[in-house]
Amino acid sequence: MHDVAIMWDWLAFAVRWLHVIVAIAWIGASFYFIALDLMLRKRPGMPEGASGEEWEVHGGGFYHTTKYTVAPDRLPEHLTWHKWQSYWTWLSGAALLMIVYWAGAELYLIDPAKADLSLWQAIGLSALFITAGWLGYDALCRSPLRTNPAAVMLVLFAGIVAASWALNQIFTGRAALLHLGAMTATIMTANVFFVIMPNQRVVIADLKAGRRPDAKYGQIAKLRSLHNNYLTLPVLFLMLSNHYPLAFGVETAWIIGAAIFLVGVLIRHYFNTLHATGRHLWWTWIATAVAFVGIAWLSTAPLRWDDADRPLRPVEARFADAAQFADAADVVRGRCSMCHAREVFWPGIRWAPKGVLLETDADIAAHAREVYLQAGATHAMPPGNLTGIEPEERALLRAWYREAVGG
Repeated sequence: MHDVAIMWDWLAFAVRWLHVIVAIAWIGASFYFIALDLMLRKRPGMPEGASGEEWEVHGGGFYHTTKYTVAPDRLPEHLTWHKWQSYWTWLSGAALLMIVYWAGAELYLIDPAKADLSLWQAIGLSALFITAGWLGYDALCRSPLRTNPAAVMLVLFAGIVAASWALNQIFTGRAALLHLGAMTATIMTANVFFVIMPNQRVVIADLKAGRRPDAKYGQIAKLRSLHNNYLTLPVLFLMLSNHYPLAFGVETAWIIGAAIFLVGVLIRHYFNTLHATGRHLWWTWIATAVAFVGIAWLSTAPLRWDDADRPLRPVEARFADAAQFADAADVVRGRCSMCHAREVFWPGIRWAPKGVLLETDADIAAHAREVYLQAGATHAMPPGNLTGIEPEERALLRAWYREAVGG
């Protein structure tokens, strides 16, 4: 039975690996095509319907790319679609969300001090937030404001701020920022699935029927692609944030989650302008540095730790009730809690790594699986065995966990 924890952790690792691989492919393609589009140049004698071309050198060869604003006069025999990178990024991300935050909702998603939710209520709200994000964004892009891109971005940012605040009122800080990223990533993939690809299919259907495609379909798809380009960097930050309690564990986490979108937009604006005009907007880097220092300053607010005297949750009780819990808890407190504490005693560490607390019985029972995997089944913790945990102590941690899960 105890092997289930190990296999579940490997499953999460495998899905995370897949998620990173396909995300690299998607983000790389997105950045490349936006840069390519901005670098296109018009020249005399180009084919009819071509809006620009670009010569590039890479890998020992030259590449000549021509873009047609609407479509060429005939459908080419070989046409490469760029969509599966996006789809697999979302599918693997959704699977990872379910493995970590839905299956582990009682530990990673639900914060009773904020909202006393049942397991299914928390999962339902998780799915609702992600879905509502796409529906709200899509309605905005189809509203009368769609002809004013700046207004669309301002309203979108206001929605992001509101979502960041709302998520932090309901879920754990770690889950709140992760869900803000998942909601944004869903918008990006839904843009591809519901807008960009269908519009491309309309153009292809017109070509096959001998009709001249309407330029509006390409224009709509290009705008959604540009939105995706600007949203990419904030999503990456939010997906990494669950490793850094300075981002998710403070009272101002919702402001940090929203402010990172401004940083991401500034960085992308610099590169997009550079590709389009060759100009270096150095002010964007100054503004980015100021904004990031502001975010770091916000992280100095007090961390939001659970109440040290809170009662045990049902999922924790089985670990605390195990016969060997008292001895195992003594090992954890003696070897781990100097770092994993509300007030850290280890020199050079200000906050508990990854926000994991191992002081009270409830703390230790809540993180039983992590203790087992990190310090029992493996020697990952303590780092370099700095606190000198003995082999028999690791054996005790393994025996305690296996007893509690019935293995």
